[in-house]
Amino acid sequence: MSEIVVPPDRFYLGKKYDLENRALLEDRVFYDSKHLTTHAMCVGMTGSGKTGLCLALLEEAALNHIPAICIDPKGDLGNLLLTFPELRPEDFAPWLDPDRLRTDNASSSGGASSETVLPPEVKVAEMWRKGLADWEQGGSRIQQFRDSVDINIFTPGSQIGLPLTVLKSFDAPEAAIQDDPDLLREKISSSVSGLLSLLGLNLDPLSSREHILLSNILDAAWRKGQNLNFTELIRQIQNPPIQRVGVIELETFFPADKRVQLAMQLNNLLASPSFAGWMEGEPLDIQRLLWTPEGKPRLSIISIAHLNDTERMFFVTMFLNDLVGWMRAQSGTSKLRSIFYMDEVFGYFPPISNPPSKAPMLTLLKQARAFGLGVVLATQNPVDLDYKGLANMGTWMLGRLQTQRDKDRVLEGLEGASLQAGSKFNRSAMDQMLSALGNRIFLLNNVHQNDQTIFQTRWALSYLRGPLSRDQIQRLMRNRRTSTPTIPLDGSRDRSASHSTGTANIQAPNVPVSHSRSNQSSPTRPIINADVVERFLVPQRMVSGQSKGVYRPAVFAVTSLHYVHLKSSTDLWKDVAFVVPCEWEVPQPLWESSKQFDPNNLTLNSNPDPGFGFSEMPIEFASSRSYAGWSKELQDYTYRHESLSIYWAPTLKRFAKAGLSEIDARIDLKQVADDLLNSELQKIRLKYASRLSSLDSKIATAQQRLERVEGQAKQSWTKTIGDVAISIFGALADKKKITKTSIGKATSAARSASKAKQQQSEVARAQEQLSEFLEERSRLQQQRDDEEQTIRDSLNVQSFPLEESVVAPRKGDLRIKLLGLVWIPWQVDANGMATPLIDQLK
Repeated sequence: MSEIVVPPDRFYLGKKYDLENRALLEDRVFYDSKHLTTHAMCVGMTGSGKTGLCLALLEEAALNHIPAICIDPKGDLGNLLLTFPELRPEDFAPWLDPDRLRTDNASSSGGASSETVLPPEVKVAEMWRKGLADWEQGGSRIQQFRDSVDINIFTPGSQIGLPLTVLKSFDAPEAAIQDDPDLLREKISSSVSGLLSLLGLNLDPLSSREHILLSNILDAAWRKGQNLNFTELIRQIQNPPIQRVGVIELETFFPADKRVQLAMQLNNLLASPSFAGWMEGEPLDIQRLLWTPEGKPRLSIISIAHLNDTERMFFVTMFLNDLVGWMRAQSGTSKLRSIFYMDEVFGYFPPISNPPSKAPMLTLLKQARAFGLGVVLATQNPVDLDYKGLANMGTWMLGRLQTQRDKDRVLEGLEGASLQAGSKFNRSAMDQMLSALGNRIFLLNNVHQNDQTIFQTRWALSYLRGPLSRDQIQRLMRNRRTSTPTIPLDGSRDRSASHSTGTANIQAPNVPVSHSRSNQSSPTRPIINADVVERFLVPQRMVSGQSKGVYRPAVFAVTSLHYVHLKSSTDLWKDVAFVVPCEWEVPQPLWESSKQFDPNNLTLNSNPDPGFGFSEMPIEFASSRSYAGWSKELQDYTYRHESLSIYWAPTLKRFAKAGLSEIDARIDLKQVADDLLNSELQKIRLKYASRLSSLDSKIATAQQRLERVEGQAKQSWTKTIGDVAISIFGALADKKKITKTSIGKATSAARSASKAKQQQSEVARAQEQLSEFLEERSRLQQQRDDEEQTIRDSLNVQSFPLEESVVAPRKGDLRIKLLGLVWIPWQVDANGMATPLIDQLK
């Protein structure tokens, strides 16, 4: 069996289907990937084959190296990991569905049979092998799918799969969102609604004082570019950074005792043991969910089947907000760059009510096209989708529907789309067509095409065993997770944290008291010079069962570095913070021992926490002259160590964004490379088009000539045979004498034979000429294919050369925003083991 060859940027979905005759046709159905940027909806009742179609679409995207993030409320999408290129029965055996096997056995045991009953795994393996072969697929295409993409199952709030948390912080959004007042208001409103829903509070944003207060807190922080961790959020609920809400005094609008109650609700939620799972896992990062650190596309399945409805709404809302922020930071493109797929959208995008997930979902459907993000939503009931959302979906894949109400909703949508496109719509014929759809039979309505297509979905490469159990997800992900980190309330991580498949390996060290004099604390705060800046880091988390807190001293600096690189037009300011923890001696040189982090990730207070004592402090920390010397050293240190990499791609004659690693630079340049590749391929095709067209004309003419001379030759041979026969029979009839007539017949027969021989030579020459034209076309086409392959190889983003320019910060432009003494909180247990409460400084 020869496997199907799918053209680039096309998705093989199935084959056309004749509804009237109930027959599968040979015409394949290919879907242009760029059409998915106008989004898609897949509708079908249980058993219609909707899940199989959507999994096939995701498989095709992976085969085209397009990453996808999928939210899976039911547990079906984990089937994408059940791929067995060798199709061996033992590969299928661990994943067979016992309920389905019992049903199959019951249906096959109706009568006695002498045939040997095959083991179920053998039957399934043979069924899958035959199903794939019927659709021109096989083990090599399964292997290609596995090699093309990295697949993982993430489980927020749980360690069933790879843990994932959105509780890292309420970070200030990207500049693109801050610069758009409407988007900023939407993000604030949906973030607050999601948080309150987690508390079991479904409150009106316009009338709820809880919603209004939290919205004002986020708005005040984000407009300053400040991140809020949960600790600071609870603190600001008690002591808000505002004095009035509108024109009413804060204490009148929301009294202090009532604010304390709200703060306690949030604190109790975070302190609850049942909520501990939300503190574990890697912080949500859209870029890492789409690409591995090596630049390989990912298919990230986020399973939320284990969560309750409140937790699901909270997670989906926070995820969609992050996705909108990531999207707005991307460059524009007309090509499909990535996919967001939700397997069941019921409840998250309803037509009437406004859950917190609705606003960011609508934003994606309206704006994602410009950034190459395709949104695919699946549901059993089209009445569950918002009208505005339906209007922004260019592709409808419609399967068998459950109710007449669902069918009417679809017909209304199709009729509206047809009227908008200026085409006729036959409602009665479409109604009959939808009613006739069967299992795995879908109607494809694409605004980029004139007619609807009825097709049967292809056989999935993945084994569709149904929803995966908790144990099965754990089994699939067991070897992909090295350890489960506990993320502090602000989501910060140590820069040296290791990663396996996107899960950070973070473990806080414990330091015995006997190993450090600085664990000996005193309630008395050391006295320092009034000119020295003194700050206190707010603890990011508290360790359960430990109550003794101690502050340890460190030198702390926040700098603004200026990078200029004329060739790449880079003019960039970057804020960097440095911390040098000190026991009782100051290391020399000072900044060589520093740790670096984003200054926005830590919260500084001017006053200490009353529950902490103070360790010993080096005497140099008390004098302002020490900090003056350290300031000069910092300038030299940053110049030598804080360089910025900028990568130049000679092939593209283009720079990547400043500050990216080589892998990230290649990802950044991929869109440019793809656009250039398409342009160059078009030039090559145009270059050969006229020559190939000319040869095609010559081949057609030569084929016509060959058919003509072959026909003439055949007629000549027929006449020759007749003349010879007549001459022979005439001679036999008149044996005694040779007559004029017999001589004429013989002469005519000879002439016919000569002409037939001549025409046979013409046939040979026509065949030779046709062969020459065919060989010339084959050589020309091979020459074109070789040129295309050469340009593909030269523009392969993973292999073309990159030149690194290392840019040092300008010495004279160094700005030290803050330099002074900072106290770092630690916690000491009853056994004298100390644990840092700032993860970046472990």
